[in-house]
Amino acid sequence: MALCLAGPVTAAHAEPPSAAPEQAPPAMVDAMERDLGLTEQQVHTRLANEQRAAAAEAKLSTQLGASYAGSWLNADASKLNVATTDKAAAASIEAQGAQPVVVSLTLAQLTAVKDQLDAAADKGAGALWFVDVTTNTVAVQAATQEAGEALVAAAGVDRTAVRIAVTTESPQPFIDIIGGAPYYIGSSRCSVGFSVTRASTPGFVTAGHCGRTGARTTNPTGTFQGSSFPGNDYAWVAAPGNTVRPWVRGSGGQNVIVRGSTQASVGASICRSGSTTGWRCGTIQQHNATVRYPQGTVTGLTRTSACAQPGDSGGSFISGSQAQGVTSGGSGNCSSGGTTYHQPVNEILSTYGLTLVVG
Repeated sequence: MALCLAGPVTAAHAEPPSAAPEQAPPAMVDAMERDLGLTEQQVHTRLANEQRAAAAEAKLSTQLGASYAGSWLNADASKLNVATTDKAAAASIEAQGAQPVVVSLTLAQLTAVKDQLDAAADKGAGALWFVDVTTNTVAVQAATQEAGEALVAAAGVDRTAVRIAVTTESPQPFIDIIGGAPYYIGSSRCSVGFSVTRASTPGFVTAGHCGRTGARTTNPTGTFQGSSFPGNDYAWVAAPGNTVRPWVRGSGGQNVIVRGSTQASVGASICRSGSTTGWRCGTIQQHNATVRYPQGTVTGLTRTSACAQPGDSGGSFISGSQAQGVTSGGSGNCSSGGTTYHQPVNEILSTYGLTLVVG
């Protein structure tokens, strides 16, 4: 799927959602009705709630400072929950229309635990792990309880801060299935993430496992200027001679406009577009997840319930009009359902000094 240009926004100055709710494109509404089981009115109500929640979360995460312990939306996105270790902060949270949740560990403490697990990634057999703000723990999911316990022991983390669960997930990068697609790397196929520029050079961001630095692409023609995988799963491709646009291809090929890259809350709806399964929607389950692929460990991913399949790698994740990330990998498929992970786009923009193309 080719994406492309209008007015730019940088990673450091991503445009936040406007105060007035934006009208969702018909393609997005249709897909959310199908994949989230919503009516058209419920879609519009949910998106408006999510937009307000993102603004409140951004404000409260700064206001609460060190006591902040994460935020998430409830199932229908009607209420934003904001966790804190400071009981006295409840009033300021309620003043923003959010529900205060007093917990034991701050987000910084949970992240420190996850960082220890990341450092021990090659010593255990956990399939994936992430900060779960909804339970104020770091969740470790592995093929067996023993494998999860082994990773936790190897990392030397506080066991009371960790929740181990057995999972059938076995994440794999989405790649190498040939079919109708926006760009190829030799005989392999991946999907364009978002249109970007670097100075006057047009190009796009995608998954790092799709190609190494120096690899050539076709349709559009370009060259991988930077690529990181494992550890991260991102890359950018310079594609001179191509026209960049601020679009993601939605349902039925209709274009969804990208207006910025403000990160959406846990529990928010999210849609992804890829060259194998097209436009699919779900919700954000966790930020800052670590996945141990067969090729190595990748940190800092966002976990979602939107399905994907091989060939969708590198494709766009978008929430409302805000770019979220590029498809990394996952488990399951779009027939039986699955879990998909994306690499947050703002990290890619910052790493390579890129400007997101927006409308």
